Amino acid sequence: MDYLLNLVRRHKAGEPVGIHSVCSAHPLVIEAAMETAIERGLPVLIESTSNQVNQDGGYTGMTPAVFRDFVYGIADRTGLARERVLLGGDHLGPNAWQSQTAEEAMARAEVLIDQYVRAGFRKIHLDCSMSCAGDPVPLPDAVVAERAARLCVVAERAWGAVGGEAPVYVVGTEVPVPGGAHEDLETLSVTTPGAAGLTIKVHRLAFAAAGLDAAWPRVVGLVVQPGVEFDHHKVIDYQPQQAAQLSRFIESEPTLVYEAHSTDYQTPANLAALVADHFAILKVGPGLTFALRETLWALADIEQEMGDTGSDFKNVVLEVMRDEPEYWRKYYDSDPARARFDQQYSLSDRIRYYWPHPKIQAAQAQLLAKLEHTPPPLTLLSQYLPAQYEAVREGRVRNLPADLLKEGVAKVLRQYMDACAGAATKELETC
Repeated sequence: MDYLLNLVRRHKAGEPVGIHSVCSAHPLVIEAAMETAIERGLPVLIESTSNQVNQDGGYTGMTPAVFRDFVYGIADRTGLARERVLLGGDHLGPNAWQSQTAEEAMARAEVLIDQYVRAGFRKIHLDCSMSCAGDPVPLPDAVVAERAARLCVVAERAWGAVGGEAPVYVVGTEVPVPGGAHEDLETLSVTTPGAAGLTIKVHRLAFAAAGLDAAWPRVVGLVVQPGVEFDHHKVIDYQPQQAAQLSRFIESEPTLVYEAHSTDYQTPANLAALVADHFAILKVGPGLTFALRETLWALADIEQEMGDTGSDFKNVVLEVMRDEPEYWRKYYDSDPARARFDQQYSLSDRIRYYWPHPKIQAAQAQLLAKLEHTPPPLTLLSQYLPAQYEAVREGRVRNLPADLLKEGVAKVLRQYMDACAGAATKELETC
């Protein structure tokens, strides 16, 4: 992952550069990410999580090698060279097996790490911050670090077997919950410099004890809490003054920047401030599929206004969610009316788990086919999709449903790319 190593060197040298990480398995989201990367002449970083993609298939049904091929297939269709696709693994550790004992979960995590690295993933988030069955809560920092080092040994061994660029690593003990908070939030506590320093110290010691001195300079990211998060219906905005001490602290670490999770829904100004304050890796996931859902809902409204409700798209989606509540029941209110509202509009975007469902895919295909055969009039685009309307009028986007969907995602992605804009001013040395 030479590109990331060079990016971190540039950031540490004073350039306000960064990179956004696209954490989604939705093909239209990935396609939009690749097309915006082509626009800017940049690589694209695509990450999958341990729940999403693992040796058992995860909730996508894909192993790391299958996900790699899935992403590369989209790159081939968009015309993005495969060497410009950076693959990362997010929350790699015992996360998917927390109900098992630590030893059982870590054994599975070792298989997970091995498969990710052998499949060509080179940005590896070693996340052992969660407690397993029988563990204390919270898990002591030293135990988190020891387990992360154990997994790093596996990653280094796998890299040695398959070759290629060396992996880079991200570590941390104060890791936000994947996918946003489950509860209503009012405020967040920013990680203290002391806590960040302890995290680095225990990981450095654990790596040394495991014989990983050569790997430590490739630990490029530290996950901390900068004070950003979202719950179902509100966003905790970044407050630079609250993170000022944390920001200054990392300046003394020659090879480390911060990785910020849950940056979804932050304003463009907040994203730029995060990068300037050394949160140089910005993770985004639900915010992209939320934008996709907004566009799909608008297209369904346009279909109805055009006098055709044949796809019944919204109702099909909501009926599937009602009948198969596995992915939202633990998160949303049990009241049916409230649950129906949250299923559609919650920022946690649990609806993203349902897009691959066969019934939903059939209804979506019907909706998009109708609007491709009879494109919506500009007046309805202006009413329901004003940003896409402007792009169509300017000739940047075709008035076709797939293009309108990707533009809905791309307008979010461009905010991240602008925040990391320093990266656009240099030729790609290694891609």
